[in-house]
Amino acid sequence: MPEGEGKTPPQIAEKHLQIKESGFRALFGKLRKRRIIETLAAFIGGGWLLVEVVERLLVGHYKFPDETIDLTVVSVIGALLATLVWRWFRGTEKRPGNVKVEVLLVPLIILATAAIDLNLILQIAGFPGKTLLIGIIALCLGIVWVILKLSQWASAMPESRNQEIDVPNLSVVKPEKSIVVLPFTDLSPQKDQEYFCDGMSEEIITDLSHVHDLLVISRSSAMTFKGSSKTVRDIAKDLNIRYVMEGSVRKAGNDLRITAQLIDAINDAHIWAEKYSGTLDDVFDIQEKVSRSIVDALKIKLNSGEITKISERLIDNVQAYDYYLRAKRDIFECTPEALKRALRDLETALSVLGDNVLLNQGMAEVYLHHYEYGIKSDEETLQKAEEYTRKVMRLKPNSAEGYYLLGRIERFRGSVIKAIGYFRSALAMDPNHSSAMFFLANGLGLHAGRPRLAEPLLARLQEIDPLTPLFLFVSGYIQLLDDKPDHALLTFQYMMNMEPDTPAFGKFAIAISQAWQGRYDEVFRLADESISRWPDDSVALWTLALKYALQGEKKKALDTFTDKARGFFWNDPEVPWFGASLFALLDEKDEAYRWLEHSIDRGWINYPVFAERNPFFASLRGEERFKRLMERVKYEWEHFEE
Repeated sequence: MPEGEGKTPPQIAEKHLQIKESGFRALFGKLRKRRIIETLAAFIGGGWLLVEVVERLLVGHYKFPDETIDLTVVSVIGALLATLVWRWFRGTEKRPGNVKVEVLLVPLIILATAAIDLNLILQIAGFPGKTLLIGIIALCLGIVWVILKLSQWASAMPESRNQEIDVPNLSVVKPEKSIVVLPFTDLSPQKDQEYFCDGMSEEIITDLSHVHDLLVISRSSAMTFKGSSKTVRDIAKDLNIRYVMEGSVRKAGNDLRITAQLIDAINDAHIWAEKYSGTLDDVFDIQEKVSRSIVDALKIKLNSGEITKISERLIDNVQAYDYYLRAKRDIFECTPEALKRALRDLETALSVLGDNVLLNQGMAEVYLHHYEYGIKSDEETLQKAEEYTRKVMRLKPNSAEGYYLLGRIERFRGSVIKAIGYFRSALAMDPNHSSAMFFLANGLGLHAGRPRLAEPLLARLQEIDPLTPLFLFVSGYIQLLDDKPDHALLTFQYMMNMEPDTPAFGKFAIAISQAWQGRYDEVFRLADESISRWPDDSVALWTLALKYALQGEKKKALDTFTDKARGFFWNDPEVPWFGASLFALLDEKDEAYRWLEHSIDRGWINYPVFAERNPFFASLRGEERFKRLMERVKYEWEHFEE
């Protein structure tokens, strides 16, 4: 039988033992944190002393009945169990279903102890034979207590599992000035103006996002209601906002008719509505009028900067604008064919209009999508993206989108820490730039090991982009690396419930959370489900390779982690250290160090994860080579500029 087939090689068995030992260390840490060890020591010492006093003084000297010793032992054991249960469950950070286990169990332990003590006391007093009666009474009282508490907690449970997910700063108060701009409906005769309608909605979202006193739902969450039959009130409830704007576009030749209305979702009242008629040449004026009308209806006073932003026209040529909107539609579709069309339309628009900020932004996005999605992931593609981004910065030096694009380029180039600076600059220019917010939270919480800095960004993302599960993925990922695998698991599961068609990354994330807690059967199940659904997906292949590694099937693991999968993990800014984890688990140490050094070179300086938390690195931690790498990581982690 070939090595690695059907048996567990010694080195893999050793890794399993080290992973278990890492789990034991985590358990020991919890015992210390919840003061279980010192409680045991105190009760053992104090209980022994108390029993000695009772036996020697009360029973031996004062001739108390021998049952007094039994009474003392039972009381001490009952008090010990009640204290241990209270300390353990009181230290639990998550309470699914609002159940406070210690409040449920401690009174039951006290009741059982009291029943036994009462039986002993009656025996001492000369009334034996009451054990059955006392037991029945105690059992009935215990059942009543359990029913009472469970019914109280059930009535206090939230309406949905959303409340059980440990996402930072979940919003429970509906912001007074908050709005979603729904996708405009296409009423054109040929029904071929969907891209134009989406562009109209997006431009109004962009205008309103510049208003400081207004919370505006991002395009990605707003677009989930495209074609939806949900009522305005239900949409507002889903998004936790008050106002909903909806409208329609009728475009026939050069003629244009737009209707728009603003609805207060609390009472389903129309607080503003308007119709606009004109030609395509009037589209920019109409967009500005709609944005200003909404602001006026909500009684928001604009400052000079906000007025300038709403009045700004980055494209004032109707023909170029039409090409731009077509390209934006294809960029969001993000298939190779769609990106090819987007590139063609943007180049045509540039030939019509000349150098332009929005058109250059679009060109940079197309090339970054080519790189990110593996259509053409080479340095030439990044150089093209950078070339157009530099044009954006030259035309508009304080461009939030320009800084954001530079940040994405640096992430791919391998300098995540430098990218963090660009994302911060983008948010300084536009505090509601959801994509910059996402990548900044990602960089701070994961790469830089600063989860507390990422939490307010994730909370803000949840406000403005609540229906996009990506913020949940980052939140769960941060929880996992912050040594909260149970929290991470709940967050990842909720993410999958929100979007069941989430690619293999969803199951991969859950599998990692399960593996870190030693729940290997769950990892095996998830790997099989993932590879059956996405047989050629690099992440699904990695998950399957992890399954084989945990089973000791070294050859199968290495064969499964194909060149394609390795290339994806090597190039992606987030995951090279997962490759290092796999090779460490397989005892391929040279390869593990190569991947680990690559991760560090790309900006992974999350020292606690590498040095302590990742159980798959257990076999490396005692080696000098690993210690030298950790000296570098620790220095960079400690000197990261917050």
